[in-house]
Amino acid sequence: MYSQGLRRFRHRVGVIAGAVAALLVAGTVVATSAQAATGCRVAYTVASQWSGGFTANVEVTNLGDPVNGWSLGWAFPSGQRVTQAWNATVTSSGAQTTATNMSYNAAIGTNATVSFGFNGSWTGSNTAPASFALNNVPCTGNVGGTPTPSASPSTSSSPSPSPSTSPSTPPQQGNAAQTVAAMQPGWNLGNTLDAIPDETSWGNPRVTRELLHQIRTQGYRSIRIPVTWTDHQGAAPGYTIDATWLSRVREVVDWALAEDLYVMINLHHDSWMWINGYPGDRTNVKNRYTALWTQIASTFRDRSSKLVFESINEPQFTGTSGDAESDTVLQELNTEFVRLVRASGGNNATRLLVLPTLYTNSNQAQLDTLANTIGQLRDPNLAATVHFYGWWPFSVNIAGGTRYDSNVEQDIVDSFTRVHTTLVSRGIPVIVGEWALLSYDYTRPGIIERGEMLKYFEAVSYHARIRNLTTMLWDAGTFLNRNDLQWRDPGVFAMLKAGWTTRSATASSDQIYLPRTGTIPSKSLTLNLNGTSFQGLRQGNTDLVRGTDYTISGNTLTLTASALTRLAGNRAYGVNATIEARFSQGAAWQISIITSDPPIQSAANGTTSSFVIPTQFRGDQLATMEATYANGSPAGPANWTSYKEFWSNFQPDYAANTITLKPDFFAEVTDGTVNLTFHFWSGVQIKYRITKSGSSVTGSPA
Repeated sequence: MYSQGLRRFRHRVGVIAGAVAALLVAGTVVATSAQAATGCRVAYTVASQWSGGFTANVEVTNLGDPVNGWSLGWAFPSGQRVTQAWNATVTSSGAQTTATNMSYNAAIGTNATVSFGFNGSWTGSNTAPASFALNNVPCTGNVGGTPTPSASPSTSSSPSPSPSTSPSTPPQQGNAAQTVAAMQPGWNLGNTLDAIPDETSWGNPRVTRELLHQIRTQGYRSIRIPVTWTDHQGAAPGYTIDATWLSRVREVVDWALAEDLYVMINLHHDSWMWINGYPGDRTNVKNRYTALWTQIASTFRDRSSKLVFESINEPQFTGTSGDAESDTVLQELNTEFVRLVRASGGNNATRLLVLPTLYTNSNQAQLDTLANTIGQLRDPNLAATVHFYGWWPFSVNIAGGTRYDSNVEQDIVDSFTRVHTTLVSRGIPVIVGEWALLSYDYTRPGIIERGEMLKYFEAVSYHARIRNLTTMLWDAGTFLNRNDLQWRDPGVFAMLKAGWTTRSATASSDQIYLPRTGTIPSKSLTLNLNGTSFQGLRQGNTDLVRGTDYTISGNTLTLTASALTRLAGNRAYGVNATIEARFSQGAAWQISIITSDPPIQSAANGTTSSFVIPTQFRGDQLATMEATYANGSPAGPANWTSYKEFWSNFQPDYAANTITLKPDFFAEVTDGTVNLTFHFWSGVQIKYRITKSGSSVTGSPA
């Protein structure tokens, strides 16, 4: 993970997100399945579609003789274009598009099916292709007969079966899978030994033995210790690691091992500080990289097998022609890393070594490259690593991504399924070396609503677990307070811990808003049972009475007007009571009973460096903000969406009763009128109008 503000990491994620640039509205559109041809049948499904982009899944069934090596061709009728593909290589020439097999799915037996998917762009309309051809043979859905329609594939949250073929150079079997499984669950000691230049530079205290003991007693079985070596390494040609720094790293590692934790160390921010220059300076960068790992390997060569080495954190490179060349560059460094660690002898001869994909992302091309690298190395003690920070609009709260919705869910399923199919199902274990949400931080409250975040945490844990992925939570002080060694939000940790072994139920919301005055009505929530059964409601140590305080019908939970009136008490603004829904397994679901009135805003004057809107929140909380010009087009940064990024563009202060529009917002706003719409979690929307003239800004309620 990149450091404070996530600036570098978010830039890279933003580039990826640019390929799916209009993430405003998500839906499911099923295209008419193509009528397949003599010898083959094709099912083409648009799994999701948004303004300017879509995701498609394609299933090809071979009805003729077995084939070994295939290409599927079609023409897009509406000018669509493929921007990213998985399980196939897709090329285009005008409207004509061709998907060709990967090394592991080249063979399709008679009546067997192969599938692939892609993200695409569209304008105007997104009409499905009318016909397909497999190896230049038109697909009509039957062998020498009348075409028959093919069924659209169903969406599944379960791992896909093992691929039809193995890689051409399959990895040898060893104990890597057992070691990686034993590392679940894992935790990151983030922003500490990786901080620049020193351990406490980014606000965390020095690591203590007590901290590591607490991590182990809380149930974690492994710890990733990111280490940045750049400022603790001498000049060429020796590149000697500072003895005091190396001793400190060794001390923390030994403490963790003494706590019976698996420990993973790496080269962390070195990845973007100097390793990224490798393509243009191979000799010097490789000498420095080799010197580092030679010294690290020598220092720890006799430590137990519970110590694990990770070659590079989030590798990235400058000066390449693109990801394909960067993949090749990374393969060189990963291969050199394995060679020199193995050559150092001792326990390093069989120590688990962890290799990342480019950027540690889970795109298909990067997964394929890493699978090939590990296959070629033929080393039984290798594992792969990727990182996961979720669907970008939700992870940073932009483009209206305030809720855990089908886009967020599908992104988890797709990413983890690709990882499972490409690596795990072939015997290559995978560590999700970092996972969380990009913008979630206790110092920036409100970016991600708590209940929506809990749904995400529950789902990530489940989908990783059923695919045999070991996960390591990124914690830079956000989850565990390292000063008192207590969880900042015990309910969040309860959800995380439950996810290690089981599912937890959630609900459509963890908030019930009530008016400040007037009659209080009954309110309903939809339960997401996730295989559990509802047991009851409780406030503190008191059980609420079924039939009197609440009713349950299927997955609909309704709190009665009388119960809500009692729970609201004197109806002061804000949270009046908290109740818990309890289930047959997993964590409880907390529900806040909140009293609010529509917020009130006042006129203001200011500048683009600091413009503050007086806002009486009156018990409500801000979900997001829209900004548009008079003609309705989006205003401000990310001009493909009217919904601006929470905190970086605007920031509420509930204690001060203000909302601040930040310089980053105004940096991309032209002079004139901008219409703002503030969306609150109660469902209320408030209009506000600002006028910018140079650096001066005025505003008033619309």
